[in-house]
Formats: sequence, structure tokens, C-alpha cells
Amino acid sequence: MLMTWKSCRRFVFLIALISCKLWTATPALAGAGAADLSETRRLAEKGSINDEIALAADYFAGKGVKQDSKMAAYWYEKAAGHGNPAAENQIGYFYQAGIGVPQDSERAFHWYQLAAASGFDRAKVNLAITYFYGVGARKDCDLGVRLLKQAFDAGNGTAATYLGLISYFGMAGKEDRIMGESWFEAGLKLHDPMAAFNLGSLYSVTASHPQDLSKAADLLGQAADGGYVPAMHSLGLLLINNPNLKQGDQQAHTLLESAANAGSWKSSVVLGILARDGRGVPMDSKDAYYHFRIAVLQGGEVAKRMVKRDMDLLGTKIGTEERRMADIAANTWFEHHSLTLVFVYKDGMKTDFPTAAVASAPDGSFAGQLLPLSSL
Repeated sequence: MLMTWKSCRRFVFLIALISCKLWTATPALAGAGAADLSETRRLAEKGSINDEIALAADYFAGKGVKQDSKMAAYWYEKAAGHGNPAAENQIGYFYQAGIGVPQDSERAFHWYQLAAASGFDRAKVNLAITYFYGVGARKDCDLGVRLLKQAFDAGNGTAATYLGLISYFGMAGKEDRIMGESWFEAGLKLHDPMAAFNLGSLYSVTASHPQDLSKAADLLGQAADGGYVPAMHSLGLLLINNPNLKQGDQQAHTLLESAANAGSWKSSVVLGILARDGRGVPMDSKDAYYHFRIAVLQGGEVAKRMVKRDMDLLGTKIGTEERRMADIAANTWFEHHSLTLVFVYKDGMKTDFPTAAVASAPDGSFAGQLLPLSSL
């Protein structure tokens, strides 16, 4: 039996709450491109801010040089020291997440303050989260909300989404679901994928909210197209459970595979169920066992409890040798897909500087790890 939307409700809201603690990196800090790398380095060493930023991006992405997060941080901090607000925000994020430098929330707060003082909207979002959670600075939820509103006024859709989560869940006072949804709508107008995800979740899994599965599918599709991994899982599951929706089983399976590849153990569970029951794919006990094994590797004890009975039955059915081979294949796959990703960007998509993905912090306490394409 597939997990139902009702059973996923707690997971959806947990993702929403976690999302409110994602600091944001700086967009469009591009590398040297077609320019000669040695010339970029020469100009950076002479104090050219644009070339310092370009060289930092090249080191982070491993473009023309060996990938080196420490050197990327060095050159971003150089540019930040020259007063560039985008670089100030970027090195702040590096300190927040411990990318190329020791993790230091107070140092991150310092750089966010400087960038925010220049009016940089992403830095205001980061500074707001710092105040809201008291990470690197005193906790001040009211100031955090004011900073988010300033960032939203500057056109930042992520700020609107965070304001929606704060209002919807009463994270800084009285719960106000109507206001929360209106903030999500504002974030959607500014093309924020998390806003689309949260609205899609309201229209599909929230009992107290009017249901519109077609609208939910469209919203979740926008979020998935924006690279938001939880939306890939949610849309895939919605399509599987509602075959009357136009997208169909093939897209559902593709979405679930993408989410599983990004570390979603719940998606791996669903893929196992589909293979076990032959829904949209040929019935295949070995493939089902393989997906369940991956889910256990991704989700640990929680996933293990969910699939143990199925794994025992399937293991007996396929036999000792087939089970052993499936275990080896799953372990090998997991070695290359061990990170839990929050965002995965498509080729050609506008990303946060040379970033291919954002991975969640293992303990949930710091910023998500930015991952260049070379690491995936």
C-alpha cells in the first residue's frame, strides 16, 4: 500500500519548518568564463574586486583550477574586505556553513551585517534568520521579521516565504494561517520555489484548507522545476495516488527517482512499493528490495522500521545470492548519493553563483552545504 497524503502531512510541515532555517547564498557571482585565468588572477592580486570574485568562483567550481573551497573562501573574503556586499554575504554564508573556513556563526553575523547595511536583500534574509534563531547573535524575532519585510520590499521572494511560515505556524507570536498563505502567494509571484511548494501542500494535504489537486500539481510542478527536492517527492506521490491528473505515471516515476537520487528516503520507499506491486513499472521483487535497501541507508532506523517486513519477505522470495547482490548494488549507489539535498539545479538554470546543489546540514543547525557540479 502506498503511503497516503494524510500520512505525509507531518513530513510536509517538517520540511516547511526546516526550510525556514536555510541561509541563502549570493546569486550571479560568476567565474572568469572565457577570460584568461592567469589574467584574472593577476588582476585579483592587484585588488580588482570583480576578478577576486571571479577567481573565488572558479576555485569553488573547479573551473580551470583544482576545486578548492579554502581558496574560494580566501578570495571571497578578499572581495568582502573591499566592501562588495555580494561577497560579504557570500563569505558570511561560508562561515555559517563552514565552507573552506571553520564554522563560525559570529563571523557570519558580522559579514551579514555589513552586507545588509548596504541594502543587500539576501543578506537581510540571512541576518533575519540569524536573529530569529539566535545563531551568532542575540535572539530577536521581532527584528528578524522586520528584516524579512525589508528584504521582501526589495523583491526577495524567499523572504516572503519565510514570513509565510512564521505567520502560518505562529513562530513569532499568534498563529495566522490566512496571513501565512497570503505571504506564500506573494512569494509565488516572485517565483520562489518554496512558496510554490507550501501552497501546493496546502491545496493537497491540509484538511482545513480547500482541496484542489490540479492546482496543487501545478504549484508543486513549479517548485520541482525550481529544483526544490521535497516538491519532486510530493508531486511524484500526488500523481501516483491520483492517476486522473494529466501528468501520468512516467513523470511520477521520474520525479520520485530524482528525489531519491537527491537523498529522499521516502521517495526510495515509494519506488520500492511501485516495483513490488508493478504499478507503472514491471513487477520486480529484486528491484523492490534494492529500493527498500537504499531507503534504509538514507533514512536509518525510521526507514528501516517502515520497510523491514517488506524486505524480509522480498529477501526470502529472491534468495540469498540475489539479496546479497542487491545489497552490494545499493551500498555502491549510496556511496555516491549519501548527501541529503534540498535543491538540485538543472543545467542552464539561474543558480546561486557556481552552485549545482544545496545539501541540508546533517544536524540541522547550520546553513546547507553549497555543492559545485564537480562534487556531484
